[in-house]
Amino acid sequence: MGMARPPKLRRDLNETAWDIVQAATGQGAKPKPAGAGEPNPVAAERGRKGGKRGGKARATHLSLKRRKQIGRQGAKARWKK
Repeated sequence: MGMARPPKLRRDLNETAWDIVQAATGQGAKPKPAGAGEPNPVAAERGRKGGKRGGKARATHLSLKRRKQIGRQGAKARWKK
């Protein structure tokens, strides 16, 4: 059983009003925030590579006692919700 997805956030009333005004006045769409373009494929591959081996590498360096402690802490946080 996977972790539940967080609910999608509804658009802010001000954002909706902005879009309506832009459409009514014939102006272009609102500008994209910085960094909202195409993802850098090199950076994406580097992140994916680190994510694939990160947990296993970390687990080999932790003692059994510490791994249990981390597991209990995570379970407690999940069940706290």
